[in-house]
Amino acid sequence: MRRFLLSCVVAAGALLATMPASAEVIATIDLAAQKMIVRLHGVALHEWPISSGRGSYRTPLGTFRPQSMRVRHFSSLFNNAPMPYSIFFHGHYAVHGTTDIKNLGRPASHGCVRLHPANARVLFELIQKQGPANAQIVVRG
Repeated sequence: MRRFLLSCVVAAGALLATMPASAEVIATIDLAAQKMIVRLHGVALHEWPISSGRGSYRTPLGTFRPQSMRVRHFSSLFNNAPMPYSIFFHGHYAVHGTTDIKNLGRPASHGCVRLHPANARVLFELIQKQGPANAQIVVRG
């Protein structure tokens, strides 16, 4: 019996090793609706208003992994603007908190995805806990 259980465990491990890795945290950003839905293990936990790029400052579309994360960051491109709880996902583009909360729900940024600072912190800590390699940021038009 012991040998049988061991072989089952080994077989299950081999099967899991061949399966593609999936993200545990998925932040889906809908630019048309100006909202983000955060899922953990496929279960929707949060839905928040965002501000994305306005005018010619387009937010890039696609599926990304966090490249770096910083609790406190200031923009080197835009007058040292505060970017708390930054999750960089594509070069200088990040999901981050904003002090301009009155504009959440409509395009207002230079291409980054802005959140209420409390929501940015929740997302940051969730990704930090699960590990950036287990997270995806999906940006759709």
